[in-house]
Amino acid sequence: MAIEALVGAVVFDGERRHERSAVLLDGDRIAGIVDVDAVPRDARVTTLAGGWLAPGFVDAQVNGGGGALFNAMPTVEALDTIAAMHRRYGTTALLPTLITATPELTQRAIEAAAQAVRTVPGIAGLHLEGPHLAPARRGAHREEWMRPLGDDDVDRLVAAKARVGTLMVTLAVERASPARIRRLADAGIVVSIGHSDASYDDAMRAFEAGATGVTHLYNAMSPLRHREPGLVGAALDCGTACCGIIVDGQHVHPAALRAALRGKRGPGRLFLVTDAMPTVGAAGDRFELDGRVVTRAAGRLTLDDGTLAGSDLDMATAVRNAAQTLEQPVEEALRMASLYPARLLGIDAHHGRIAAGRPADLVYLDDDLQVQGVWLGGRAGAAGD
Repeated sequence: MAIEALVGAVVFDGERRHERSAVLLDGDRIAGIVDVDAVPRDARVTTLAGGWLAPGFVDAQVNGGGGALFNAMPTVEALDTIAAMHRRYGTTALLPTLITATPELTQRAIEAAAQAVRTVPGIAGLHLEGPHLAPARRGAHREEWMRPLGDDDVDRLVAAKARVGTLMVTLAVERASPARIRRLADAGIVVSIGHSDASYDDAMRAFEAGATGVTHLYNAMSPLRHREPGLVGAALDCGTACCGIIVDGQHVHPAALRAALRGKRGPGRLFLVTDAMPTVGAAGDRFELDGRVVTRAAGRLTLDDGTLAGSDLDMATAVRNAAQTLEQPVEEALRMASLYPARLLGIDAHHGRIAAGRPADLVYLDDDLQVQGVWLGGRAGAAGD
């Protein structure tokens, strides 16, 4: 198979930009980044009309898309629909996310994810958001299905991790002891703190025990106050905690996000998540979540009582919002959508960078950061395909 050369765009390799450069593809792998004058003469050249060529996006929190909701349809077929829809928006690796559910439904989700990581392009593992959450910060989760994390739960999660590869678990500090958090972390599970009313001190103990993530910073957690910093304060103060943020103009005020961006530097960064629901890429403005109606209006998803229920956000829009509303350089917005989440999830050996030998998972954006093309394992598709 002939080498393909992608030329004409600024190449962002995940860490830095390359001008007048080409990305060489050899089948489903990246052969390298070279100066345009060094493109092999026998290469098949694809000329891009300016813009940015970057690593495919990595989304650690996707509930649904294309009309499919994982909680309602914990099947491989639903995951195929979800992954295909988010690929249109530049996401080439995602964690399907199951919010608090019954043990039976949770097991079905694990079974589906275990099969999908082998058969569905773009499914990179599983995110279990619950059921070990705090009722006081339940958000749109069902309180009656929440429970503390016990030793048997840890055993089941460790077994699930062995099957799905990459497993992220969101739990509340007050529902999980530091010893159990340590067991999860030692097994390679990404422990993220969320839906928690924890004190600053208890949250810091959870980070010391091995928790490395924070789920949708600011939302469904104890806030930052001047004498009681809460989970938000601990997340911002802990240098190694990586915080997911939903930049949709609905979940968090831009000023609060800009303040967090100024505070989070070093190993612990802010990264973009969508928390997407089935409305992304779909027509319809209503769907059911665990027997309750969710309505979309002006880009906002709510239950009947006004509680936010996920988002109507795609990752390309999140990148644009980070660059424009949060005033981040394009390079940093792209890192927040690829390199930083890949590092947190431990999949940065295959995702988040453009480099020789890595999978050819790429997104091409025009100068307005609109997706114009996506490559998944070297297979190209236009936006909307």
